[in-house]
Amino acid sequence: MKRREFLSTAAATLAASPALTAAPPASRIIDTHTHFYDPTRPQGVPWPAKNTPLYRTVLPEHWLALAEPHGCRETVIVEASAWLEDNQWLLDLAAKQTSIVGICGHIEPDDAQFEAHTRRFAANSLFRGVRWRADAYRDAAGRDQVKKNAQLLAELGLQLDLNGSAAALPVAAELAAAVPDLRIVIDHLGAPSDPRAIRPEWLPGITALARHPNVFMKVSALVEQVRDANGKAPADTAFYLPILDPLWQHFGPERLIYGSNWPVSDRGAPYATVFQIVKNYFESKGADACERYFWKNSLTAYRWVERKS
Repeated sequence: MKRREFLSTAAATLAASPALTAAPPASRIIDTHTHFYDPTRPQGVPWPAKNTPLYRTVLPEHWLALAEPHGCRETVIVEASAWLEDNQWLLDLAAKQTSIVGICGHIEPDDAQFEAHTRRFAANSLFRGVRWRADAYRDAAGRDQVKKNAQLLAELGLQLDLNGSAAALPVAAELAAAVPDLRIVIDHLGAPSDPRAIRPEWLPGITALARHPNVFMKVSALVEQVRDANGKAPADTAFYLPILDPLWQHFGPERLIYGSNWPVSDRGAPYATVFQIVKNYFESKGADACERYFWKNSLTAYRWVERKS
């Protein structure tokens, strides 16, 4: 869909049903990419760095204050800390916060104790998988170990988030082919860069990934792709069509997933802007696409835990 066509369709939708657009776009909304941490802990935090805007206490109640007005009351946390015991810290947090329906933890693929650590945390049903670098399968010396650990995730019914550069997408596709039973979620759009200057390797990379039915794409970190946004990335959905349209074309309604990347998303734009951009886009695709994008696809990918009373 071209920019002019998108704007025309959006305007027609608004004119036809203004009350509908004010409502949540789906019957349920799961934000599959949030980060929670507390620098005031005695041990501190390894990330984010001190003296940065992100270095502050960030907990579910802070996220809910921003997300709940849009109908989003549940989240899957993605662990950014490399400290092993921070996986347990999130599980302890989730025990008290029913808004957390799943945790994608952090255990390095080359950890000699990967299996023991994974089985330990997976004993808690809220632990849904782990995140690795997108190029974790690149090095020939460690490929067998990475594949073995990826197979363990599949055997345990867990999933794998992959995060990295667009140049690493072909390596992620190789891993998807090597372990076809593993549900893989690509974080942050596969790192396309600014919509006005898409990396040339991005489109071939997502095309290769989309051939594997076990791969999902998370539409997160969209506003952070804008260079020098400083919290003021464009709010116009049409601005992001060079990214959104290829993802829709290749992954379709069944394998795109909502994630905000909050609070990191604040670098690009406020939560309300982040949400409205994708709300506009997926509403233009119809009610079924909204249901799939905002929650049904994430249930398939993460198998998160039902905690609603």
